Amino acid sequence: MRGYSATDLANRTGDVLSAAAQEAVEITRHGKPRFVLMSHERFERLVRAGDSRRAMQVEDMSPEERAAVIAALEDDLDDG
Repeated sequence: MRGYSATDLANRTGDVLSAAAQEAVEITRHGKPRFVLMSHERFERLVRAGDSRRAMQVEDMSPEERAAVIAALEDDLDDG
């Protein structure tokens, strides 16, 4: 898996998206892995393969699930 920093993502978005179209790419922040960016097709294959994680639309989340996601994102921003 190729890796890019969050700064690379901001400054070279086209390059990072091109790479993500070919394979999943890791996005790091302060040298720590934070996100994985991949094509929608690859994501759909993972979902269909029965991966134990699940994807959902924000609209489908309960208020508690939304709050948990927001808290996790805020914690991640605070770390960065």
